[in-house]
Amino acid sequence: MTLPRQTRDHQARDHQARDHQARDHRARDLGIRIGTGVPGPANAITDVAGVRVGHATIVEGDGPLRIGEGPVRTGVTVVLPHDGRIQDEPLYAGFHWLNGNGELTGTAWIREGGMLTTPIGLTNTHSVGVVRDALVDIDRRGSERSGWGLPVVGETWDGILNDIDGQHVTAAHTREAYEAAERAGSGAGVAEGNVGGGTGMICHGFKGGIGTASRLVDGGWTVGVLLQANHGRRERLTVDGVPVRIEDVPRPAPPALEGAGSVIVIVATDAPLLPHQCRRLAQRAGLGIARTGGAGENSSGDGFLAFSTANRGRLPTDARGAEPPRVLQVEALADAYIDPLFHGVIEATEEAVINALLAAETMTGRDGVTAYALDPERLLGALTRAGGG
Repeated sequence: MTLPRQTRDHQARDHQARDHQARDHRARDLGIRIGTGVPGPANAITDVAGVRVGHATIVEGDGPLRIGEGPVRTGVTVVLPHDGRIQDEPLYAGFHWLNGNGELTGTAWIREGGMLTTPIGLTNTHSVGVVRDALVDIDRRGSERSGWGLPVVGETWDGILNDIDGQHVTAAHTREAYEAAERAGSGAGVAEGNVGGGTGMICHGFKGGIGTASRLVDGGWTVGVLLQANHGRRERLTVDGVPVRIEDVPRPAPPALEGAGSVIVIVATDAPLLPHQCRRLAQRAGLGIARTGGAGENSSGDGFLAFSTANRGRLPTDARGAEPPRVLQVEALADAYIDPLFHGVIEATEEAVINALLAAETMTGRDGVTAYALDPERLLGALTRAGGG
């Protein structure tokens, strides 16, 4: 008997959730301490007050690729930057490309105007459009006013495991991820690994996906990172400064294709930053990627977005229908005190990559291709042999 698509989706997501719970490893659970900073209570982007994350995961079918039918290994992740309607209360933001073979919609206006005005979506390369349109529709249904929006949606390519040309991500999946984020409380933990937009992703030749981490920094501020890890080469993987060098695990793709994936990094902070300072924070995510062995290879799309939840309600928006103030009264951190935030972004990004690898489960996708998980015991053994653990 063939089950209805919606039923199969829910069963697949339930199965995926059980898989995630069965492999609930994070770097700190294994005694791996990245850097010198202190993480927040959840060690997640949600440690920044008001930030929430939701996933919709689609896992269907096995066997040979049949475009439009599967196998399907993909999904959507939605980040809500605060607990209100961001179109009414935009935030300062900044953006940086380490290597530009990728897409993050809406960033032209962020670069020009310095403001984030929409939720953030993450998905696969060929589903950016449907997620973007769905976010527009969600906003339209949530407001009586006719408005405009340039939704921010980032992508990485999951075509090694997923029927990426089959267009399996729908508006309903986007709404599911959005509503999951709405239900999540501020400070809640975030599912990692084979979930949401990270479902079919591969990182450093192992199964990758979603990862997150945070740091508490001087001044009482918090900086949090969430990333979709689909980048890196096996031989370059580095953990806390130690080359891992686990080469005998079968690779999901020929070595020549490794490094051709991408990584999208979302950085959140409650420190009061101006747009140019947010951009500088976003740039530092690249140093965290580099510390794990990422190099921004020629075919990689490495896009980093940072936003500040401070000054909420103080920035102008057309959505209010009122004339904006001529002079804004905002707070801004002096540049002389920004270095701890830089360090926090670097450490949290590095740790988020490792968390994505450790949370991810071995996955077999299209044409029987298997991406093997990074085994935590073998990782610890490699660190011990190299003097790093």
